[in-house]
Amino acid sequence: MQENSIKLSTSYAVASKVKDYSQLMKFNLTFMVVFSSVVAYLLVPEVAFNIVKVLLLFAGGLLVSGSANTINQIWEKETDKLMARTAVRPLPAGRMTNGEAIALAVITGVSGILIMGFCFNWLSAALSLLSLVLYGFVYTPWKKWNSLAVLVGAVPGAMPLLIGWAAGANNLAEGGWSLFAIQFLWQFPHFWAIAWIAYKDYARAGFKLLPANGEPNKFTALQAVLYTLLIIPAGVAPYLLHITGRISAIVAILAGLFFLYRAVNLYRKNDIPAARKLMFGSYIYLTIVQLSQLLDKY
Repeated sequence: MQENSIKLSTSYAVASKVKDYSQLMKFNLTFMVVFSSVVAYLLVPEVAFNIVKVLLLFAGGLLVSGSANTINQIWEKETDKLMARTAVRPLPAGRMTNGEAIALAVITGVSGILIMGFCFNWLSAALSLLSLVLYGFVYTPWKKWNSLAVLVGAVPGAMPLLIGWAAGANNLAEGGWSLFAIQFLWQFPHFWAIAWIAYKDYARAGFKLLPANGEPNKFTALQAVLYTLLIIPAGVAPYLLHITGRISAIVAILAGLFFLYRAVNLYRKNDIPAARKLMFGSYIYLTIVQLSQLLDKY
């Protein structure tokens, strides 16, 4: 009986630790980021689907992105204590030490970059390292300086597309940049919607993420409208570059109009429910557009 209790206790401890590592690396968010990288890889004209390569790209991307997210949480341990939704994370809650988190960040970051270098090419590895540094050491501290942090963060946020393209093509041709541009522009309305919803928490932590005077207002909503407008022509660019077909271009236009409608709705209503609809609309837009591109490869 006692032996069974010890086994159960050990299993629970291991499961709790795995859960903490997962929270630290933000696996749910990371999966979406890595999916974008895989889409870009498979859109390279000369690349054919190979399950081993796809899994290796997933592994490399998950490790690098997980490392960047861990570095982010090490930086923000004290500010996370001030926000209700982040106070339960492993570091602010005291379930994990800084040393343990640093070791995890180093091991996962180095492993992911080596996977990209040896299994694909060193251009994709270098871009992975650049993305990690920009997110972990530039964007993260910048969030407390001014709202340009969103612009800075949009670069590593869109780099998975360039990384995926480079992994398949070993170059940074216009096709990769066209995919990068869509996700780069997408992040502004997406993140401003999140910052609108979590405004009080962010303000309490000292984060400055909304444009102008940093408050959720019509000017912020207007900025979101302008970026969703830009996304519509950007969504057609892969078709014009003969990367994807006509159907995905039509889907991108329709999804862009839907995204624009959600942004205009935020401008009209200027409230949290409209911001939440814009946030979910951004996820719908990106998922539909990327899946249609993948299924309609030129």
